[in-house]
Amino acid sequence: MLAKMDFPGRAARHRQVMGKGQDKENRVTDAATAAEPAGDRVDDPLVWGHTALRLEVSTGPDGVPRLARLEQPGAAGHDAEPAAFLPLLEVTALGHGTGWSGPRFTGTALNQRMRRRAVRAGIRDGWHFLDLDVHDPASGLAATVELSSPDGVPVLRSRVRLRNDGTRVAVVQSVSSLLLGGLPPADALEVHRARNDWLAEGRWYAEPLRGTVADIGVDSHQHDSRATLALAGRGSWPTDGHLAAGALTDGAGGRAWAWQVESPAGWRWDIGEYAHGCHLTLHGPADADHQWRQALAPGEEFTTVPVAVALGSGFEDAIAALTTYRRAVRRAHPDHTALPVVFNDYMNTLMGDPTTAKLVPLIDAAAQAGAEYFCIDSGWYDDDLHGWWDSVGEWLPSSARFPGGIQVVLDHIRDLGMVPGLWLEPEVVGVRSPVAKALPDDAFFQQDGVRITEQGRHQLDLRHPAARAHLDATVDRIVGAWGVGYLKLDYNIVVAPGTQGPGDTSPGAGLLGHARAYLDWIAEVLDRHPGLVIENCASGGMRMDGASLAVTQLQSTSDQQDPLRYPPITVAAPTAMPPEQCAVWAYPQPEFTDDEITFALAGALLGRVHLSGRLDRMSPHQLALVGDAMAVYKRLRADLPRALPFWPLGLPGWSDDWLSLGMRVPEGPTYLLVWRRQGTEPRLSVPVRHLAGRSEVAVGILHPRKTEGEAVWDAGGAAVGLLLPRTPAAVLLRLDPVS
Repeated sequence: MLAKMDFPGRAARHRQVMGKGQDKENRVTDAATAAEPAGDRVDDPLVWGHTALRLEVSTGPDGVPRLARLEQPGAAGHDAEPAAFLPLLEVTALGHGTGWSGPRFTGTALNQRMRRRAVRAGIRDGWHFLDLDVHDPASGLAATVELSSPDGVPVLRSRVRLRNDGTRVAVVQSVSSLLLGGLPPADALEVHRARNDWLAEGRWYAEPLRGTVADIGVDSHQHDSRATLALAGRGSWPTDGHLAAGALTDGAGGRAWAWQVESPAGWRWDIGEYAHGCHLTLHGPADADHQWRQALAPGEEFTTVPVAVALGSGFEDAIAALTTYRRAVRRAHPDHTALPVVFNDYMNTLMGDPTTAKLVPLIDAAAQAGAEYFCIDSGWYDDDLHGWWDSVGEWLPSSARFPGGIQVVLDHIRDLGMVPGLWLEPEVVGVRSPVAKALPDDAFFQQDGVRITEQGRHQLDLRHPAARAHLDATVDRIVGAWGVGYLKLDYNIVVAPGTQGPGDTSPGAGLLGHARAYLDWIAEVLDRHPGLVIENCASGGMRMDGASLAVTQLQSTSDQQDPLRYPPITVAAPTAMPPEQCAVWAYPQPEFTDDEITFALAGALLGRVHLSGRLDRMSPHQLALVGDAMAVYKRLRADLPRALPFWPLGLPGWSDDWLSLGMRVPEGPTYLLVWRRQGTEPRLSVPVRHLAGRSEVAVGILHPRKTEGEAVWDAGGAAVGLLLPRTPAAVLLRLDPVS
């Protein structure tokens, strides 16, 4: 499918800098059209899109194409002044700076000179494409703005291919992936973003844009405000600090724009005022934030990271569109519909200390509870009395931990009908590992010719053939020879700003090059082992970016060990990924009460179950509670790959007493998960707005199987009236309108 070829993990290979003719992708082939150069004439607006999205590009007398409109057909919109239309892209390069000084990336010197050359449009495999070629005759820089959208989905995807058609080397400092102007005035806009810290992921908060971008009285100054609300992610953990995403909501018009920057390395977005309206600029790494500079020799290209903007009637509606888009762009894999139950021995269980003696009874209990995959987490390679952290890298099993060999344990997992899995941290090599001496310096991150060391570890650079060959041999041994069917790929160090190896113009450029090569490596692994399931993890959710999610099957949502603190993370996770990729820990323990066991299990039932806990020490009654929850999950999981998330109580605060996450299945049931963590009020009305007008809705309690809780439909309030008499408590409901 043409739209998917340019994603990390597809068969097409990414290169950070490409010589002329080296990119083999044939982007627009069907129903293609070409336009003559714009010259000095005024063109009629170019209108492009489909039933769910309409885009308009205008080209004025200066020959510069500008994005004039992006909307859902038929939806009420904001008519921006023509002065608010911005060029299709922004570029800064050494010798060609900004058009004015300030912290935001608009008004650059180059963008006003990028004249339109040609337009190509096409439709293929359910995707609409629009490529617009522009060129600056003064610098020789040329670009193709590549726009695409899945049919019927109000999401625009954009990236830019920048090429040096000049005769001298050009050193580029920033290239926007999308520049969207003509948004409503700042007074009407609220900005949404999500803090994403270790053990506290996905904490969304909203603020008025006016809180950052003050009203300076622009008409009195004949100049727009220089202020901007900007957010950037840096280093090799792209979602450390914030998600690479955000949203705008228009309080006056009821519209919303939600976006993600699909960067496995650095990224930036900023919002500011322009011509009595606002603009949104989406970037990958740039010099000012990430020490990213890219030298382009004549004929060479650089391709930006993709970005996506979803349109909706509100935040939830825009996230629903983004969910559909995320499903359309990711690599196809059976796991996305099978959704097997995964048991992992780490969290609050073996905690990196697996042995044959400890694993065998745990494997037996996991199989009895209904697990279908069993993943042995960290420590299986640990045969070092001095500690394994700074000696990892060979990925050979410990003979002390597995006296008869690790194959005995893997066979036992298979004998009980489960698929064996292993944890792996592929990119790191401990400073004491033999691999650190065996591989050349160029196979590792470095600066000024010195290997970077972080927490006693070196970082492999997956652009180097020796580094890649080492990991290929590792995975082919584990998957091919040992028969492992699940890999949890973790990453527990962060390197910033990056690496500057041979040929790298800057550390940020080296980091992006490695990150793209890493995702490309994963794609090649899946090409060789198509049945393998890969979980993406970086200390939980520190790599929860769209580029990684497009190639891996599951995403770790957190390392949070406290079941009472996990629910807000669970509730927010579907803002970053489809529910069938949300790996949520469920770790009941034998010392828990029945209420605590069902509470700990509930959060995973509308995502991907990551079961853990000392099941081998549970009573038959307790193990039956776990088995009941897994049986519920197996009955509903076929609905999750079509489900769209909603938040009846809004996105949660970190300390909220009550939390709720819903999944509505088109032409199907609605699932409602509600937690009561604390507080004295046992009753709550939970609105379900999309069922408004239904006089009768059947409400069934799926989990827990036995409960003193009550749930009834309130037709007048379009809500579920809920009673949970004790804390902690959680309940999973199924709602079916009665025809």
